Amino acid sequence: MNLKINSLQHVGIPVTDIVSSESFYKRLGFENVMATGFEFNGGKGRVAMMRLNDMILEIYQMPEAELAEVRSRGNGHIDHIAFDVDDIDQTFIELKQAGFNMLEPEPVFLAFWTNGCKYFNITGPDGERLEFNQIL
Repeated sequence: MNLKINSLQHVGIPVTDIVSSESFYKRLGFENVMATGFEFNGGKGRVAMMRLNDMILEIYQMPEAELAEVRSRGNGHIDHIAFDVDDIDQTFIELKQAGFNMLEPEPVFLAFWTNGCKYFNITGPDGERLEFNQIL
């Protein structure tokens, strides 16, 4: 396998109030560099990419029907870490052929950033979710 990971791209954090969370991270020096909505189980969620220097936090608020699960987590929860890659399709093929536990049947397109992005997830030995992401 000749996998090429460039860097840690972002850390995904589910939040219960995206406005409050955005304000909190701005107080720490982060800047909102991308914000949009997304569909999930028929509801509308919101996401913001908060950047400080080379660090990006993806804060996202699930649709109202899904927030009970987020609230029940107690002391906070990091949902996933994402690695930046140059070729999402080739990365997917290599990891699938190597026998990793793939969570999506193929890379998924999201209308994030200027031209969108594609991602997929695998799970680690303790169920941790690792996302591979290419900003298009």
